[in-house]
Amino acid sequence: MPKKSNTYRRRLPIGAEPVPGGGVHFRVWAPIRRKVEVLLEKGPEGTAPGGGTITPFQSEKNGYFSALVPEAGEGSYYRFRLDGSDRLLPDPASRFQPNGPFGASLVVLPETFEWSDGDWPGTRMAGQVIYEMHVGTFTQEGTWEAASRELPELKELGVTLLEIMPVADFPGRFGWGYDGVNLFAPTRLYGHPDDFRRFVDASHGCGIGVILDVVYNHLGPNGNMLREFSPDYFTDRYEGEWGEPINFDGDNSGPVREFYLANVRHWFEEYHVDGLRLDAVQGIHDSSDPHIVREIVETGRRAAGKRSVAIIAENEAQQVRLLKPKEEGGYGLDAVWNDDFHHSAMVALTGHNEAYYTDYLASPQEFVSLAKYGFLYQGQLYKWQGKRRGSPTFGLPRWAFVNFLQNHDQIANSGKGLRCHLLTSPGRYKALTALLLLGPGTPMLFQGQEFAASTPFFYFADHPEEVAVPIQQGRTEFLRQFRSLAVPEIQAKLPDPADPSTFVRCKLNAMERQEHAHYYQLHKDLLNLRRSDSVLGQADHLAIDGAVLGPEAFVLRYFAPEQRDRLIMVNLGRDLHLDPAPEPLLAPPEGSRWRILWSSEDPKYDGSGTAPLDSEENWWIPGCAAVVLYPDDEREEQEDAH
Repeated sequence: MPKKSNTYRRRLPIGAEPVPGGGVHFRVWAPIRRKVEVLLEKGPEGTAPGGGTITPFQSEKNGYFSALVPEAGEGSYYRFRLDGSDRLLPDPASRFQPNGPFGASLVVLPETFEWSDGDWPGTRMAGQVIYEMHVGTFTQEGTWEAASRELPELKELGVTLLEIMPVADFPGRFGWGYDGVNLFAPTRLYGHPDDFRRFVDASHGCGIGVILDVVYNHLGPNGNMLREFSPDYFTDRYEGEWGEPINFDGDNSGPVREFYLANVRHWFEEYHVDGLRLDAVQGIHDSSDPHIVREIVETGRRAAGKRSVAIIAENEAQQVRLLKPKEEGGYGLDAVWNDDFHHSAMVALTGHNEAYYTDYLASPQEFVSLAKYGFLYQGQLYKWQGKRRGSPTFGLPRWAFVNFLQNHDQIANSGKGLRCHLLTSPGRYKALTALLLLGPGTPMLFQGQEFAASTPFFYFADHPEEVAVPIQQGRTEFLRQFRSLAVPEIQAKLPDPADPSTFVRCKLNAMERQEHAHYYQLHKDLLNLRRSDSVLGQADHLAIDGAVLGPEAFVLRYFAPEQRDRLIMVNLGRDLHLDPAPEPLLAPPEGSRWRILWSSEDPKYDGSGTAPLDSEENWWIPGCAAVVLYPDDEREEQEDAH
């Protein structure tokens, strides 16, 4: 007979946990079931009981069932049987699914992994340079091990924080990860759970933090078996954009909240991640207090112990309460993605402001306001949605806004999956790259952006036909909001997400670091300048002002102590001659003249060179370029001349 569940004190409330002295303790929430059994399965495939041990669970309060199985241990395959059914189900909190979501679960012992990051302090948001990575396409192999070999290169580039796209297991041979169904099991497609741990450990060894993108607003359409245990995991009280919303505030929501908070702890405690990126928090519905998002943040910080963490949200509604502390009624996150920066930049790069770019003109004032205030929309009418959008950001640190020119969604939403350097001129691309990497806020690069990857990034998902067809239809319908993508000749060329070649075409070619060396050098130099320059490195903490200089030109000025100011000049149009130049921000500190510190038109970036901007002919600002200026003491220059 199995021992009583209360003889073992668990670390997490659900899942399979090894017991000191031998055996494994299993616990699951299945309130609609009368009987639950665990079957240990023989053989590496774990496809049938095969004469393995069958152990009935004991019923606890609140719909939980548990059992201690002495015969189980690390490497044991198992599945659950509910109410005597012939159908065998994986553990909802399985730590690994070697054969995918429809196969058996595997007992994994995270405690046996030997970490070497004991001195790692964790990650604070200020000063980070983020790199978004999809493990399956980051290398040709698409594994944790292969990605680990690239870490020194990312370190040299200047990356300090990796943002890993979701890894919770999902059906099929490939996918973005946002349709995960085994939330505790890193997908078998990238390797064993210990391979993930080795990747994090190696990242910390390189001085790079790792945050994990998690999806807590829905589960995938195929392989989700939580309803077999309880329909109360989901709710119909809210509308879900990608699937049934999670029940965080309705009947029987307590164990559901416990499930997700245990998932948060699991990533921090068992994988040493340095934070989370919460996908689409506008789709995480909760009318109770405290809000589940706040509990996720607090749980993550506690689970990290003494290590600092960075928790970021994607939030289309731009709700600033996400960033405010608990004392001010906020949720305490560290940062949010800034779609406003991306949308203005893309309009500037491409000239198109259709669909959700409608409310952006890419005017110089937009970029000045982005630098000063983070979001552009802070409560104004947003005509694309027909409602007001955003809330005031005043008083928030600039690093709380994650800025980007590209991410997985936005590249794929171009229809052809093209990187933005292929949608614009080299000059504009280099100028806006400089603004991204030297401007205030936290910059984020999407994998391959640093060397102007020629590989596309499409939406891809390997589902059976009955699931794949409506997904493709939905994707096609979504892209019709763009007038240019709605025409029949383009619709006919949209890639099939379920075609394996769609996935394979997205794999990066690391040789392009050499083939596109001038773009790679551009990013390395900018990140080095951001890190090493005494002023630019403190941009998030300095007073900043900006001014419009022309139809497509603007200047940002960083006011530094001892008048060591910096100017960032950006001109996305043709050459501009300012004569006269009645703009105080252009005046150098007393006794100084402006000199060029860096230019996007440097020949090593395949540029055409840059003449002095501030001359006896007044200001000449080169077109489609960004230039950084510093004050040079005129008296020292005169003494050197003599």
